[in-house]
Amino acid sequence: MNASAMSHTTRMQAERAARGSVTEGAARAGLTARGVIYLLVGVIALQIAFGDTDQQADRGGAVGELARQPFGAVLLWALGLGLVGMALWRLSEAVFGSVGKDGRSARKRLIAAARCVFYAFVAYSVLRFAAGPHGGSGGGSSDEQSRDITARVLQLPAGQWLVGIAGAGVIVAGIWVGARAVRRDYRRQLKLTQMAPWARRLVDVTGVGGGAARGLVFAAAGVFAVRAAVDYKPDRAKGLDDTLRSFADTPLGPWLLVCVATGLVLFGLFSFALARWRRV
Repeated sequence: MNASAMSHTTRMQAERAARGSVTEGAARAGLTARGVIYLLVGVIALQIAFGDTDQQADRGGAVGELARQPFGAVLLWALGLGLVGMALWRLSEAVFGSVGKDGRSARKRLIAAARCVFYAFVAYSVLRFAAGPHGGSGGGSSDEQSRDITARVLQLPAGQWLVGIAGAGVIVAGIWVGARAVRRDYRRQLKLTQMAPWARRLVDVTGVGGGAARGLVFAAAGVFAVRAAVDYKPDRAKGLDDTLRSFADTPLGPWLLVCVATGLVLFGLFSFALARWRRV
């Protein structure tokens, strides 16, 4: 066997391993962990809408809520390891490609790489919190992080343009996320033939409602970033918590926040459904 054939065989073996049971398990654990975070954020946002809590409706608040439960440390470690699984799954997609006809395209690989970096950071923050004293908030407030990052970027040459372009990109991403959910594009990734009719209805309700709410939150956060750039005021940038709270300040009052928070709960349930029926 020549060197070229050996290289091809090695590459094929590595790809089969990446798509094997270990990576599949990592993907399903990661989707479950993501679902837990969105579910808890949605529940906290619902409590905020009804004035029942002063917790942060973001990842830090979700981690803090888990830490207060019985066996909280165990739950935090499980969540962190699930997020590690998500990062590893996205890494395998970046290296070997994902399922689907264009799964090996440069665009899909780049998106997978970006997701890998994001989930690696999230996993690190959760595991660091799990390993230390439970006095923090799993990576800090999303609002503080958004303001700090915005302030630093605004100080750079062309900083206003950079923040404005990033905000516009988040707006576009939010619209894209919401549109894909409404079009039910997620069905292409599902094992539809293995799903009962009730399961398909469940996925459609949670996928459309949850994806639309998630896209709306992204778009709103992008609008605040653009405002921060235009006004040159980093405190106008908002993280997830402040973005959600801003929905209660609209003419619709807290009921819009209730709708968005319910959508985030649905997205958490949708992530659980993906963990069960998504093709990996």
